[in-house]
Parts: sequence; C-alpha cells; structure tokens
Amino acid sequence: MSLLDIRVPAVLLRIDRNPFHHGTLGAVRSLGRAGVEVHVVADSSGSPVSKSRFVRQLHPPPAPGASPAEIAAVLHRVAARIARPAVLIPMDDASAIAAGRLRADLAPAYLLPQQPGSLPERVADKAELAEVCAAAGIPHPPTLVPDSAEETAAAVRRLGLPVIAKWSRPWLLPAGSGLRSTVVVRSAQEAVELYLRSEEAGSRLLLQEFLPPGPDRDWFFHGYADRTGQVRAGGPGRKQQAWPRGAGLTAVGLWTPNPQVRALAERLTGELGFRGIFDLDFRRCGSTGRYHLLDFNPRPGAQFRLFTDSAGLDVVRALHLDLTHRPLPDGVPLAGRAFVVENYAPLSALRPAPRGRELAWSAPDDRRPGLAMWTLWGRHVAGRLLDRLHDGTAVQAPRPHTPVVRQAGEPPVPSARSEELTGVAGLSATPGVPSLSGQPDRSDDEKASSC
Repeated sequence: MSLLDIRVPAVLLRIDRNPFHHGTLGAVRSLGRAGVEVHVVADSSGSPVSKSRFVRQLHPPPAPGASPAEIAAVLHRVAARIARPAVLIPMDDASAIAAGRLRADLAPAYLLPQQPGSLPERVADKAELAEVCAAAGIPHPPTLVPDSAEETAAAVRRLGLPVIAKWSRPWLLPAGSGLRSTVVVRSAQEAVELYLRSEEAGSRLLLQEFLPPGPDRDWFFHGYADRTGQVRAGGPGRKQQAWPRGAGLTAVGLWTPNPQVRALAERLTGELGFRGIFDLDFRRCGSTGRYHLLDFNPRPGAQFRLFTDSAGLDVVRALHLDLTHRPLPDGVPLAGRAFVVENYAPLSALRPAPRGRELAWSAPDDRRPGLAMWTLWGRHVAGRLLDRLHDGTAVQAPRPHTPVVRQAGEPPVPSARSEELTGVAGLSATPGVPSLSGQPDRSDDEKASSC
C-alpha cells in the first residue's frame, strides 16, 4: 500500500523549453512509482520525459512570454480535465514564481504550500538574495548593484578581477539575445558593456566577488519545509563533477553529511518563513572555510532524487504527503549515495557504486526515456557539430577556457574539454538563456532548470 494518497494527482509545471530536463523525469518517476497519477504541463513532445510509462497525460504549456493570467488559464484548463484537486509542483523558477503569484487564484483546484506569494520571486532574484542573506546573517559573496556605467567600473575596481556578473532576474532574459544569466568577466570594460544592456536584459546587473572553484568547494542542499516550517527530506550534497569543470551543473553528486550546510539551510528557510521545496547552492571559500550561498531555487533541483532515504522519501514525495495531510516516514539518510547524469558523465555511470547510485535517465523499470535520451542527444550534438562546421569554427584550435558560472537553468553544451568522452569535439560550452516564460535559444535547448 502506498504511503501517498493516490486519490490526489500531481501536476508538474515547467515553462522552459528544455527537452533534457532530467529533474522533471525524476519527479514523474518518484510519484508514478508510488501510484500517483502524474500530469505534465510542459513542452515535452520532443523530450524523453514523454516516453515515461509513469506519465498519465501531457498537456500543452503556456506560450512563450505568457502573462500570469495566461498561465492561470492553462492550469485551470488542466484542472478541468482532471476534475479533482491536484498537487501542483513547479519545476523551474519561472513556474515557481508564477505559482506563488497565482496561489489564491489556483485554489482549490491546486494544492500549494502556504506562504507569501512574493517569496519565491524574492529569493530567486539574485540582487534581493544578497539582501536576504545580509539580513539573516548567511554568508554571501560581496555584491554590488551599480546604477551607472561609472559605478560599474568602480565596482569592478573595488571587488577585484575576475568578477562575477549576474542578471538579477534571469528568467526575464530575452531569447536570442546571447545574454547569459551569469558570467565571469575579466575587465572593467566587459562589465560596462554588460551594464549598457540592462534595459534589454529586463533586470539589474549585479557584480559579485569571485570565489575560486576547487576540490570539495561546491555544495548544495535540497529540502522540503513543511507546514510547520520544519525542514524534512533532502540533505546536503557535494558536487563531485560539474559540466563544465569547476563552473557547471552537477554531473555527479554525492550525498555527504555536512552539519554546517544543513544549519545554514534551516536557518535561512526559518528566517524567511519559506514553505515548500527548495534547492540551495553553496561554495566554500578556500581561505576562510565559510560556505557562501550562491543561489536559492524555490523548487526541486534537477538532482533531487539523490536524496532518497531508506524509507523512499524525497522532497517531491514529502510535498505530496504534507499537502495531503499524510505523515512523512522517518527514513535514514543514505550517505555516500550518488547521482549521475549519464550524458554529461558517461564513464561515472559505468563505475562501481558501493553505496548506491541513481542515474538521471536510465532506470530498469522505465527504460524508454533512457533510450530516447541517447537518440535525441546524439542528434543534438551532431547538429551542433554540423552548425560549427558550416560556420567554419570546428577546426579552430582550442581557446583558453573562460568559465561560465552555473546558475539555475543553465547546463552547457558538451565540449571536448570534458574528462569524460562524449565522442564530440569542437563544441563549446554555451548555456541556454531563459526568457520571461523560460524560452531558451533553440541552439541551447539542453538548458535545465536546476543543476
């Protein structure tokens, strides 16, 4: 008998157009295996997610650039087809922000955590997150928000080079602009050139002190804050491999106990009164040893299935149990468990995993998505290679690597610099760029909602 109330379906909402979002597949499988009817509102027609036997029905997503009212209309149409209340699970930042704004309008058709509707947008905003951390006493890299080109140059001098440049609201970046949510800039001129595109970007540019990457410095924490505010399920994880190295999404993650990271996560969510699923990203400073919060994603991270405990509880199941007023089982953390994204770390997927491992795409009880992923991935990288050949760039000598710091929603394209062979050379790491509705450049459609 399932611990979950299988009378209550789940609706997964993803506004971005990424066919390789393995977090959505993880949520589909987690709930579907428990007997919950799973509906997916996303552009999944060309995605391996659509092949999962645990998807009850696919629904067309809101159009690119949809307003909150248009998003609400789509969700109400889905609710009318389901004809009973459902748990709504946003799978990207744009969806989480929309759900927060629309909570009152969506009730009672959808069950959502009860918290201030503006809170998801507040924590997802990179500039506001700096203020949130300062108020809560959470370590955060020194951050400046310039109001002019002159202030931008002065901020670079104050912070020192290299410096991190971020758009405060990356979900507003227009498709086709070539703007990335976060980059490492190495001159004041680069920073000023970005600042001059602020109107085009749709949000403020902020400059942040660069914390160098290094072994055991990149950490994340996934959790679920229940109706009382207690953090349940999830845990702290260490990024063993990133794509690209030192600056990218989690290709291989390891469940690793870390009381300091847990304490920071619990303190921050408690101070904010946050309710629901969250994904935090930290980087440990090599000189001070302090863990600095880099991102607060108010929804499941793509690798949330890493934190599946001995009772089978993960953050998505915790949300469903809590919102349907069912008790959450007390499982034991499975320290040492690994999570591997096969298309970014194929060799790691083949190595022994004595403490257990979950693959992002392949599963013995749901094989079709894994097979579809490799077919689609092969076509994707081949197409990128052909594009480069046509542009006359595929035979150029490798250039020095300038890291693009991973932010929510941005895995890069495979390149020849990976330690794990993908069989494709000459492809640069170029993140996707979400628009107001998460619409990426089609050349960067491998973009994921979390890393």
